[in-house]
Amino acid sequence: MVAFLNMFALHLVWLALFASPVASLSTMTPPPRIIQGGMGIRISSWELAREVSKTGELGVISGSGMDTIFIRGLQLGDPDGAFRRALATFPDQDMVQRAMDKYFVEGGKDEHAAFKHLPMWSLKPQQSLLEATVLANYCEVWLAKHNDDSKPTGGLVGMNLLTKVELPTIPSLYGAMLADVDYIIMGAGIPMAIPGILDNLAEAQDCVQSIHIEGTLLENTPEPTLTFSPQDFWEQAGKPELNKELKRPDFLPIVSSVVLAQSMLKRASGKGPTKGIDGFVVELNTAGGHNAPPRGAMDLNEKGEPVYGPKDDVDLTKFQKAVKGLPFWMAGSYAKPEKFAQVKEIGGAGVQVGTAFALSQESGMKDETRQRILNELMDHDLEVFTDPVASPTGFPFKVLGLEGTLADPATYEARDRVCNLGYLRNAYVRPDGKIGFRCASEPVDQFVKKGGSQEQTEGRKCLCNALCADAGYPQVYGKTEESFFLEPSLITIGDDVNNCRKFIQKDEESGRLGYSSRDVVDYLLSEWKACEELEGATNATETLLRP
Repeated sequence: MVAFLNMFALHLVWLALFASPVASLSTMTPPPRIIQGGMGIRISSWELAREVSKTGELGVISGSGMDTIFIRGLQLGDPDGAFRRALATFPDQDMVQRAMDKYFVEGGKDEHAAFKHLPMWSLKPQQSLLEATVLANYCEVWLAKHNDDSKPTGGLVGMNLLTKVELPTIPSLYGAMLADVDYIIMGAGIPMAIPGILDNLAEAQDCVQSIHIEGTLLENTPEPTLTFSPQDFWEQAGKPELNKELKRPDFLPIVSSVVLAQSMLKRASGKGPTKGIDGFVVELNTAGGHNAPPRGAMDLNEKGEPVYGPKDDVDLTKFQKAVKGLPFWMAGSYAKPEKFAQVKEIGGAGVQVGTAFALSQESGMKDETRQRILNELMDHDLEVFTDPVASPTGFPFKVLGLEGTLADPATYEARDRVCNLGYLRNAYVRPDGKIGFRCASEPVDQFVKKGGSQEQTEGRKCLCNALCADAGYPQVYGKTEESFFLEPSLITIGDDVNNCRKFIQKDEESGRLGYSSRDVVDYLLSEWKACEELEGATNATETLLRP
C-alpha cells in the first residue's frame, strides 16, 4: 500500500510539473546540493567541472578570459588535444579552421616567444574576436560535459562570469549555450540584464546590453550599448542556417543581501514570475575572489582590510521568505558538513564551495603553484588578505600572501605596468563626448591622461595577466634570454584555506601532495546523506499519510 501511495504521489508531482506553463531546468530536476565555485581565470577548469558533475553535483567552468586561454592553448600546441577534440564537434568547421590557421602552433611555440593577442574588446568587436570567444566557451563547456571518448557524462555543468567584465559576456554566454550549458552563475556586480539576454539567445533573437560608463554623456548622446545578434554572427561567418533556438540555462545570480535578491526578482529583465531567475547563491565576505564592499563607509582595520559589520550579515529566515520558494545556496566558508546540514535545516538547497576545489588536483591551477601552496599549508597556516584596492573593479579582493607573487611588494614594484588584455577596463566619457576605456592598473601616465587620478592607481594590480599566470598561461616578455620575463601570479582564495589541510595526502613514491575533488564532495556530504535519508523517509511517510 505504501509503495502504491509513493508511486501515486510521484505521478501527481510529474503531472504538476509538465502542466506548468514555465518549466525551467531547476523545476524539472532536483537542484544540486553542491555547486563547485566558478574560479577564474580557468582555475575552475573543464577537468574540475567534469569531475564534480560526475558525482551528481554541479560542476562549474569559469568563462572569464576564456578567449585568451583558448588562443594561448592553441599556441602551446594543444598538448593534450582537448581543444581539438571539442572543436571537431562544433557546427561550423570553417570557423574552426580560421582559428586554427591563425593561432595553432604544431608542437607549441618557443618558450621565449610572446603569445599573440586578440584584439581589445570594444563596443563594436571584430568578428574574429567574437568567433574566438564563442569557440572558447563552447570548448570549455563541451569538454566538461563529455568523457575523453567524447561520450556525454550525463552530469550538469554551469558557467560562472563576472558581471563587471561586460563586453565579452553575451558571446561567452552564446558559446556556452551552443555546448548545452545547464546553469549560468554571475556575481561581482548586479546582473539585472542577464535573464532577458538568456531568453533572447535561447530564441535566436538579438541582444542589447547597456554598458556602465564613468562620467556624464553629452546632451542628446545615446547611452552606449553592446549589441550581439546571433543571426548577424552566423551571417558574418557565412553560415546563416546555423542560427537556431537553443536550450535556456537556469540563471543563478550571486547576491549578498535580502534587498538585492528582492530587487532582482522585481527588476530583472527575464520572463516569468521570477523574471528569469531560477535561484540564488548567497555569498558572504569570507569567500575568495571579489567580495561585495561593506555597506556604508569603507572603514579599514589595523591590517588595512575592509571592516564588515552587522549590516553585512544575511538574515536567512528573511531571505528564504523573500525569494518565493526559489532554491538558494550559501557560499563563503561553508565547506563543512555541519554547515551543510545547517543550510538544509533552514530550507536552503545546499552550498557553493570554491577554495577546497581550487587546491584539488583537477583544478586548473598551475601544478607548481598548487604544490607550493599545499607544502606551505602542511607547514603553517596561510594568511589571506582582503585587499581593498588590488582589483580595478573597486571591489575588495582576497589575496593569498605568497612571496614572488604580486602580493609581495617587491614583486609588485618590479613589474612594469601594462594593460594588454583589458577585461577589467571601465568605459568613460572622453572630453569629445566619445566613449573610451581605461583601467586603474594600466601605466599611471596613460590612466591620468585619460582623466583618471594617480591616487586611483595606487595598489592596483593587473588581475587579467596575473590570473592567466595562475593557470599556467603567463605572458612572456623580452627579446633575449637575458631579458626573458614571465608575468607573475596573484593567488586569490577564501578565508578558510587552512581548512583544506584535512584533505591533503602525500604520495610516498613521488612525494607529491594532493587530493581529489571527489574527496571534497564526499566530505561535504558525509553528514548530509545520513540526515537526508532519515529525513526523506520520515517526510515521505508524513506527507502520504497526512489527511
